[in-house]
Amino acid sequence: MFVSKYEKELSQYYELRSAVLSDSARKHELCYLKRFDRYIADKIQTDENVLSESFMCKWISTLQGASISIASEVIVIRQFLKYLNLNGYSAFIPEIPKVHDDYSPYIFSDKELEQLFASADNTTVKSKKACIYLPIEFPVILRLLFCCGLRIGETVRIKMKDVDLENGVIKLVNTKGDKHRLVPMSEKMTNILIKYCLAMGLVRNEEAWLFPGNDRTDHVSDRSVKRRFERILKDNSIELKNRKKHERGPCLHCMRHVFAFKSFKQTERYGMSMTDSVPFLSIYLGHDSLNETEKYLKFSSEMYPETTELFGEFMKDLLPEVDHET
Repeated sequence: MFVSKYEKELSQYYELRSAVLSDSARKHELCYLKRFDRYIADKIQTDENVLSESFMCKWISTLQGASISIASEVIVIRQFLKYLNLNGYSAFIPEIPKVHDDYSPYIFSDKELEQLFASADNTTVKSKKACIYLPIEFPVILRLLFCCGLRIGETVRIKMKDVDLENGVIKLVNTKGDKHRLVPMSEKMTNILIKYCLAMGLVRNEEAWLFPGNDRTDHVSDRSVKRRFERILKDNSIELKNRKKHERGPCLHCMRHVFAFKSFKQTERYGMSMTDSVPFLSIYLGHDSLNETEKYLKFSSEMYPETTELFGEFMKDLLPEVDHET
């Protein structure tokens, strides 16, 4: 698995970490450790321990991507270096690079949204491995993401017992951070969901998945839905021109950003103040803080200058200035 002079130590460290990490976290740590291992193997040709300050700084300078991704990778390697020090080695522990907000979401235009929904409504199953219900499920899933700002992971894990079709409310229990929340739907979205549930034979079957897989014992995978959406993006030539390596570009999660932006614009039109609307939007989206919501309302200042400036002023008044040098 590892090939550098620290092969044994890396293997032992990863084994210890695997016992306390989730599957997703294990995969991330293994990826970071393997990359660091290969860097060491390429740069250190002797048995001498040379994990010096200059060596570690040079390694950090080679990392690419969003600042938060680089910081995450350094944090993982710092933990391994501390493990080496505890085992008698001499390894310099570098500082964690500062994280700056370099994320900018892709916001679909109204024309692009029309193209996406038209393609979704005419989707077909071409692969034998694909879910046979996907042509029926996909248009409804896409509308839930757009109309309610749901995450795809929490959407595919909805059970019928958590859907109140009479009152138009969905209870989300399998969400990010293990938080529960209630999501009211518009009358139009509720009617779409009612027709879908009747067509799929899901009404009064509380233990059924809202979006079942082929054998109905499990839900459709979010990966299948993402692949279908990527195909639709390609079919409609929707892409971010000159996209940088760390930029996400158009993807399924962007529907959640579109919901946040359109909700914010709607409250503006109704004359609701920022102080009143943003906290409600933050709760509706299931965010831990207003800072997290701020990322969802960060748009191109050229496309939406009034909105960007208004939200920026709101956050400036709400949050105290922080000295990043301390």
